Amino acid sequence: MSDSQKHPFDNLSPDLLIDAVESVGFMSDGRLLALNSYENRVYQVGIEDQTPMIAKFYRPERWSREQILEEHEFCFQLVEQELPVVAPWCSADGNSLNDFGGFRFALFERKGGHAPELDNLDNLLILGRLMGRIHGIGATRPFKYRPKLDSQVFGWQSFKLISEQFIPDALREAYDTLALDILKKIDQILTDYGDIKHIRVHGDCHSGNILWRDDNPHFVDFDDARMAPAIQDLWMLLSGDRYEQTLQIAELVEGYNEFYDFDVRELKLIEVMRTLRIMHYSAWIARRWSDPAFPRAFSWFNSPRYWSEHILELREQLAALNEPPIELMR
Repeated sequence: MSDSQKHPFDNLSPDLLIDAVESVGFMSDGRLLALNSYENRVYQVGIEDQTPMIAKFYRPERWSREQILEEHEFCFQLVEQELPVVAPWCSADGNSLNDFGGFRFALFERKGGHAPELDNLDNLLILGRLMGRIHGIGATRPFKYRPKLDSQVFGWQSFKLISEQFIPDALREAYDTLALDILKKIDQILTDYGDIKHIRVHGDCHSGNILWRDDNPHFVDFDDARMAPAIQDLWMLLSGDRYEQTLQIAELVEGYNEFYDFDVRELKLIEVMRTLRIMHYSAWIARRWSDPAFPRAFSWFNSPRYWSEHILELREQLAALNEPPIELMR
């Protein structure tokens, strides 16, 4: 393979990983374990006579230095308020973002745990309280460099990429017609909604980014932090049918309101956020298809069956967008 065909992450050799970690003052014992991450590359690195560290190597050209440091600063703010957030390790001079071998990387304390049981309403009450505290801090000031979650980037740009470069010819008309109907519906909902309060949020708050142990959760991976409505960090904690989600959101909001006021109008945005995430997810894989890790991990992607199922999922979302939003139980 020529250098021009290599992906930048191909240069992340074990020696480079160890040298990078040792460049900031740690002595590795040589043990490396690749963790489940595709957007970036994340490894558990053994440290002599100490607990292993987690090393995160950022995808080149995704975030600017300023955007990454904003993510770090948000985490530091949350930790200062004693929130269970795994923030980056800082050197003695306060540096949390390091450069080595053409990569930017950060180190994190290793935390154990498992995904929370989201069908347990007591767990949702705990998570709601923590989300309320996180958002109370997130609302104190905006991100300066990080983007805003909107229908243009997550919806329209995703649609354009898939339609022009990925959807099979036999399915293009069905996809285009459906996607345009969905995006027009979303934009209409957002127009009717009026002003949306955007605050700093986690941005990708699904169960895989919450480590649960002994009734104590830790939030990890703020890589997708951005300006968005508060509901963006709550809807991904919902699952099951409409009745189950109604019970779950009530528990989340009860805990949330103990620390920060939830705007019930944002319930109208749940299916909007869900639909935009579905469209953006497909476009995310498409944009990363030249990264060898993606065809290996998502072998089912870009097949006629996948796109047929994607269209079916979008049809279900269009129906959901046309239904009344869930309401808080009184």
